[in-house]
Amino acid sequence: MVGAAGFDEDDLRNLAGSRSFTRGLGYLDAVSGLDVGACSVTAVVRGTDSYGVELLLCEGGGVLGACDCPYGQQGHFCKHCVAVGLAVLRRGDEMPRRRAAAVAREGALETWLEERSRGELLALVRELIAGDRGVRRRLELRAAAARADPDAVGERVATLVDPRPFARYGYVECADAPGYARQVAEAADALRALTAGGRAERAVRAAQEALGVLDRALEEVDDPEGVVAEAAAVLAGAHLEACRAARPDPRRLAEWLAGRVLGDGAVTDLDPLDYAGVLGPEGLARLRNLADGARRGGAADRPAAYLLERLAGARDALDALIARHAADPDPSGATHLRIAGRLDAAGRSDEALAWAEHGLREAGARADGRLVDYVGDRYARGGRADEALALRRDRLRAEPSLAAYRSLRAAALAADRWKDECEAARAVLRQDARAGHRDGGSVLLDALLDDGDLDAAWREAAAGADDRQWRRLADLSRATRPADALAVYLRLADALRRPTGDRAYERLAGLLLDVRACHRALGTEERFTAYLAALRADLGRRRRLLAVLDRHGL
Repeated sequence: MVGAAGFDEDDLRNLAGSRSFTRGLGYLDAVSGLDVGACSVTAVVRGTDSYGVELLLCEGGGVLGACDCPYGQQGHFCKHCVAVGLAVLRRGDEMPRRRAAAVAREGALETWLEERSRGELLALVRELIAGDRGVRRRLELRAAAARADPDAVGERVATLVDPRPFARYGYVECADAPGYARQVAEAADALRALTAGGRAERAVRAAQEALGVLDRALEEVDDPEGVVAEAAAVLAGAHLEACRAARPDPRRLAEWLAGRVLGDGAVTDLDPLDYAGVLGPEGLARLRNLADGARRGGAADRPAAYLLERLAGARDALDALIARHAADPDPSGATHLRIAGRLDAAGRSDEALAWAEHGLREAGARADGRLVDYVGDRYARGGRADEALALRRDRLRAEPSLAAYRSLRAAALAADRWKDECEAARAVLRQDARAGHRDGGSVLLDALLDDGDLDAAWREAAAGADDRQWRRLADLSRATRPADALAVYLRLADALRRPTGDRAYERLAGLLLDVRACHRALGTEERFTAYLAALRADLGRRRRLLAVLDRHGL
C-alpha cells in the first residue's frame, strides 16, 4: 500500500526493472546524506564510487529518479535510485514533516529565481557550465545536434564506440576499460542530443549500428568492474529514448529486438519489454511469434522460452497491479493516470485511454491537470481535435491558470484554430480577474505576456499587476518601448533603496543595468550617469552595496 512517501516497492520495481531493483536491495545500507525537500529527496550512494541521487516525488503519488552514475545520467531509474527509494520507505512516517519543513526553503529559492533578469539567469547558466564539465558537454551536444548534419553526428557516435584506439594488443585491457566506457557514454549523450534536436529516426539507426559494434567489442574487453557493460546499457537506453520519440515500424523493431535476445547479443541489459509501449500490440505479437518460432525450431531454445514466459507473466503482473491500484483510487484521477501509464508501457494503449477517460469522468472539476493533459494529447494524436479542444476549454473554465491557457493554445494551434479560440480563452481569464479570485497578479496578464501580445499586456497591466509581471513586461518591451520599460525599472529600483542585504543589493544592481540599457537605447546616457551618482551618494554608507555595484561595473 502506498504510504506517506507517496510510492511503494512496486513502483520502484516497475521503474527500475527486476534486475536493477534486485541490485538496489544490496545498496540499501550504502545510502547516506538523505535530504528531504518539498517535492524531492537527495542522497549519496557509496559503491565502487559515490553517486548522487535525486528522487522526485510526484503530486498525487509516484516517483521519478535521477542519478549521476553512467546508467542514471541517461535517464534510467538505476539501482542507486532504488536504494534511495527503499531508504525513504523505511522513513515513511517522517516524510510529511520533513517535506513541510522544506517548502519554505524551496519557496525562497523559487522566488529568488523568478526575480532574476534574463541577463542574470544567463550568468547563472554560464557559471554552471564553467563549474560542471558534464553540464557543458551535454549542452554542447544539444547545440551541435540542433545545428549540425545528423549524419555527421551519427559518424561521431560510430567513432566513439570504436574500440580499436584502446585495443593495443588486439583487445581492451582492464586499465583502458574506463576510458573506453567514457567514450561509449559520450556516444549515448550524442544520441540523446540528436533525439532532442528532432532527429530521432536518425538516432535510432545510429544507436542500432553502435550497439552492433559494442556486441563485437564486449567480447574483447577485459571489464572486471563492469564499467563498459554499464556504459553499453546507457547506450541501449539512448536507443530506447530515440524509439519512443521516433516510433519506428513496430514489426521491424520487434525483429531487431528478437535478433538481439534470441541471438548472441552481448548488451545484456537491453530488455525487449522496456519497448512495449513502442512496439504496441502489433510489435508485441510479432515478438511472441518470433520467440515461439525459435523455441519450436530448437534454436536459442532457452532464451526463447524465457522471453515467452516474461511476455505472459508481464501481462498477469500488470493486471494484478492495476487491480490493487484501482481498489483505492485517488479522487483527482491520479490513480487512473498511473494505471494508464502502466498500460501504455505495456502496449495496451486503447485500455490506457479508457482508464484515463474513466478517471476524468469520476474526478470532474477536481481532475489532476496531468490527467487532462494525457487525455488531451491522446485525443490530438488520434485526430480527435474537437474533443481535445473541448477538454482544454473545460479545464480552463474549471482552473483559470496560465498552464491551462497554454494547453488550450497548444491544442488550438495544432488544429490551426487558435485565432478562433484565443479571445474566448482570454475572456475566461478576464472574468476570473474581475471576480478577484487571485491574490497575485492577473493570470490574463501572464497569458498576454506568454503570447507576446505586449500592447494588450500594457493595457492590462495598467489595471493591476504585481512587481514580477511589471518586470517581465519591461524586459520583453525594452527593445521596442524603452521609455515605458525605463519607467518600470526606475520604480522597481526606487523600491529597493530601503532594503538591505546581498539579495536586495544584487536585485538593485540588476535593475540598474536594465536602466542603463534603456538610457542607451534612448540616447540619454548622461541622465543615467547623474542618476547613478545621486544614488551612490545617497546610499554611500552601505559599503557592501557599493562593492556589489562596483562588481557589476556601476
